Amino acid sequence: MTTTLVLGGARSGKSAYAETLALAAFRQVCYIATASAGDEEMARRIAHHRERRPDEWTTVEEPIALADAIDAHAGPDTVVLVDCLTLWLTNLIFSGATSFPETGVVALPPRFCVERERLLSALARPRGDVILVSNEVGMGIVPVGAVTRCFADEAGRLNQAVAAIADRVVLVAAGLPIVLKGAPC
Repeated sequence: MTTTLVLGGARSGKSAYAETLALAAFRQVCYIATASAGDEEMARRIAHHRERRPDEWTTVEEPIALADAIDAHAGPDTVVLVDCLTLWLTNLIFSGATSFPETGVVALPPRFCVERERLLSALARPRGDVILVSNEVGMGIVPVGAVTRCFADEAGRLNQAVAAIADRVVLVAAGLPIVLKGAPC
């Protein structure tokens, strides 16, 4: 049982690469989608991802309780593909608040720490192969606004924590995979 973290920037090819890994396993695939279509643009992005997935894959939409979804669907005969951790993180950050300060410290909702720790625990004891997709957001400029900086900081912390647990970490840039940890795919 292996855990693979696939990182990359926007439109880097990380999701397509993760889907290729899942197909190469020649087992059932459970695709856990963390996105919610809050507007038309996001609905188009979700539709694009849906169109790429094989019909025989099971899709589970879970914006918050990711550890529960992984535990429910992981197993020796199933590869779980989570796309993506940064959308899940966004869902968690905004799960308890309706407004955020322009400056200063952002108070994260209580559920944030609980769900984050539950995810890390689930990944530390996987019941099957898990592939996680996440955005690498720390390579750009420092964002303006307290909540955006909070998101970038928390995304970096989450990626580090998942990478420490993962057997394999792959960075995808321009559609090309670069293995950062573990055996080549």
